[in-house]
Amino acid sequence: MKEAMLLVAVLAVAIPVAAAADSRPYAMGGITREFAPKVREADRAGKTFRISGHCQSACTMFLAVRTVCIEPSARLLFHAGKTARGTRDMINSYNARLRAYLVSNGIMERAAFHTISGRDMITRFGYRQCP
Repeated sequence: MKEAMLLVAVLAVAIPVAAAADSRPYAMGGITREFAPKVREADRAGKTFRISGHCQSACTMFLAVRTVCIEPSARLLFHAGKTARGTRDMINSYNARLRAYLVSNGIMERAAFHTISGRDMITRFGYRQCP
């Protein structure tokens, strides 16, 4: 019984690390303070972190990962957080060019989603394209 519980504990820790190589498990976003440790963990892992498909809200915080790459077909959706801290956490995850665009256009002040294509994230905002 102890061995089974130990295995469950090990898997509970290992699965988020393995999943952290791609944005898909986090596509729908969530609470920023819950995402922050996942982003730090993905950054520490040093593996390429791929943003693919749909990535909204707190999912976009993975843009802070040093090894992040974006698929041109990805769709990233930005909006104001539910709290000032949540909005700040998201904004601080973005590079200067994207941050300036989002702030100057008031996107991070509105609850409505603003979609930016992966292609634009690469060409307009300087993020790396996935190989």
